[in-house]
Amino acid sequence: MKVSMYDTLLELPLFQGLTKENITSIIEKVKMGFHKYEAKQNIAIQDAKCNSLIFILDGSVAITTTDEKYNFKIEEQVNGPYIIEPYSLFGMHTKFNATYAAMGDVDTLNIDKGYILTNLCKFEIFNLNYLNILSNRAQNANNKLWNSHIGNTHEKLKNFLALRCIIPKGKKTLYITMEDLASLIDDTRINVSRALNELQEKGGLVLSRKKIIINDFAQLISEVESMEND
Repeated sequence: MKVSMYDTLLELPLFQGLTKENITSIIEKVKMGFHKYEAKQNIAIQDAKCNSLIFILDGSVAITTTDEKYNFKIEEQVNGPYIIEPYSLFGMHTKFNATYAAMGDVDTLNIDKGYILTNLCKFEIFNLNYLNILSNRAQNANNKLWNSHIGNTHEKLKNFLALRCIIPKGKKTLYITMEDLASLIDDTRINVSRALNELQEKGGLVLSRKKIIINDFAQLISEVESMEND
């Protein structure tokens, strides 16, 4: 295993605080689940069973979340190093919430759920890191849900996206009709259209037919918050 691979693993939240000796011990015992993907190959598929932790070591990955019930889809992007849905490995619904596909050459490391329970959980730092990830996600989700339908149309649009996006920054593409979006945020189509056009004028997003493109989600959040303070 190359030194750079150790450094990459140590960048991941679950392994932070472990030594290279710890990582060596882990890798020596685990079945070597290293994989390479080419552009457009699926790494994980929405609603498929989550049986392992998948670490994106290098490369860019497209994330697509589809809600067939409410007829919308959100596309995002993430770069390695990154862990795919560590919160989906345990609990009542152990399925992936989105589809992850390689945008180019992508290297991953898969660690089986059984190995995590029998070996990784022996490391106190690993357990603490995992608990922190799960707790942070639960706390953030609670805050987002609490505010999901509160405020003016701009705020409700921001909260709708924040609640459903996996990555809190970067480019987002939302595929949805204006009518469906208005219904989902409990607002009128006229208000939603006006708010989106105002954000487009500020450069926060680009409107297209049944599609909303946000080049920088963090910037959009900042713009909405500044409008709230005006």
